[in-house]
Amino acid sequence: MDVVSDAISAVRLGHPSSNRVRVGGSWCARLDPYDGAGFHVVLEGGCWLLPDGGAPVSLGVGDAVLLPHGTGHVIAHAQVDAAAVEKAVPLEQWLTGTGPRTRSDHGEVEMLCGKYRLDRSRVHPLMAELPKVVHLPNRVGSHLELRAAIDLLAGELDARRPGSCIALPSLLDLLLVYMIRSWMTEATSGAWPGVLGDPVTAAALRALHSNPAAPWTNDRLAAEAGVSRPTLARRFTTLVGRPPMAYLTWWRLTLAAIQLRDTPDTLAAIARRVGYGSPYALSHAFDREFGTTPGRYRAEAAGRSPAVR
Repeated sequence: MDVVSDAISAVRLGHPSSNRVRVGGSWCARLDPYDGAGFHVVLEGGCWLLPDGGAPVSLGVGDAVLLPHGTGHVIAHAQVDAAAVEKAVPLEQWLTGTGPRTRSDHGEVEMLCGKYRLDRSRVHPLMAELPKVVHLPNRVGSHLELRAAIDLLAGELDARRPGSCIALPSLLDLLLVYMIRSWMTEATSGAWPGVLGDPVTAAALRALHSNPAAPWTNDRLAAEAGVSRPTLARRFTTLVGRPPMAYLTWWRLTLAAIQLRDTPDTLAAIARRVGYGSPYALSHAFDREFGTTPGRYRAEAAGRSPAVR
């Protein structure tokens, strides 16, 4: 696994959902804050996104927008005033085709709208530092992989073809990866685009994520990255915000939390997979890092977000 894949897998729950929506006239729809990430892709026409507490964003044909922290927002045919926002129809009505339709001089807009269910109890810092709104404008020659995923997804929603039950969630997962990847290539702020752009730190992270249970030491990790131990420690700590072995400890315990949430496996089995010699050692480290025992965490996770398969 790589860092981006692991960061997404750590928070993702169940299957994502999406709808193809066509609206016309003067319209205004609202989605309240939610536990997850949402996205919109404009296939035809144009509209406005008005995020809670943020600046309005104009969306044109081919534009994609990701709301990675579940920020409440309004989508409308124009940059509407506060009175119109107050009267916004719940977005769910548009997604089910029951939203009111009014005709005016405004043309029709066609969009892909969707959600990802996320568990925010153990968020990788790469996901945590994503902005409230990731706007990916459609520009000639840019984000070609993202455009291809959008086209494929739109085609699957057009006609329920054989295998669509597998293709749709897989394409939605791919869309999320490409949106985050596209943000990283254009980001002007945030630490993690720089972290993964640094060859030394990226090599060390790749090694840790590829085999977190290995008996890593600073010397072994520095050799893997091709630098001296002081150089690795300095660059890794400066960019990531914690020393390599501290990051490894946190990531091993985060992996343990994911397995406690998603599997019925014993603590002994989980301990072996994440690099701890015994259930006791894992339990002690887990409590020290997260302030709760593995057993309590598993019970709370089951009550908080039951798995959807």
